[in-house]
Amino acid sequence: MSTRLTRAAFALGAAGLLGLTAVPATSAGAAHNAAQNNATVTIFHGIPGATVDIYANGKKLLSDFTPGSLSSQLSLPADSYDIKIFKAGASYSGTPVVQKTVEVSSGTNASLTANLNTEGQPALNAFLNDTSQVPGDKSRLIVRHVAAAPAVDVRADGTPVFKNVENPQQKQADVPAGSVNADVVLAGTTTVAIGPAKLDLAPGASTVVYAWGSADAKNLALKVQKLSASG
Repeated sequence: MSTRLTRAAFALGAAGLLGLTAVPATSAGAAHNAAQNNATVTIFHGIPGATVDIYANGKKLLSDFTPGSLSSQLSLPADSYDIKIFKAGASYSGTPVVQKTVEVSSGTNASLTANLNTEGQPALNAFLNDTSQVPGDKSRLIVRHVAAAPAVDVRADGTPVFKNVENPQQKQADVPAGSVNADVVLAGTTTVAIGPAKLDLAPGASTVVYAWGSADAKNLALKVQKLSASG
């Protein structure tokens, strides 16, 4: 399967591990221009119990990447990439945990997730990060359901902010800044699946919350990512 990623696409498929090396440049100016045209990608590992190595076009990008880990921001050139994720230490000639061929366009800011789908099978998903300016004294809250779990509602201080979020959906809103106690409940109920967890939603900031893990294995958890504004 091949997925193409563009700035306008919101569900990006499996964009992220794509070529996590900078394009060689012959001058500082050329390097700056190349960086301006690259995509910015972070990778979240949300497959419980599987420490992995990540490859793009046969090159190892990350080693011994543990569940619940979030990479630093990575700059990559627009190109087509064959992404393969293996259990840590496994031979590249073996069977990957999950793989996908993707294309990525310049200028995008995305987060890739290696996670479980609704049926509990490994999957690759990616999401476009909204790094536009947050208005006034608001804070941007983004939730991403990448867990082997049914649809959920996400609450702040007991009040639903996002309802009926399904894997692999994301929802976002600009909300009042401040500290809130967030939890995740089964959609339409008060049955808590994850949390509560304290979130500090600073004015002008963008915060991503991933719901990941497996309901059957009782290891559901939250992971928080802070996004940098594009200016």
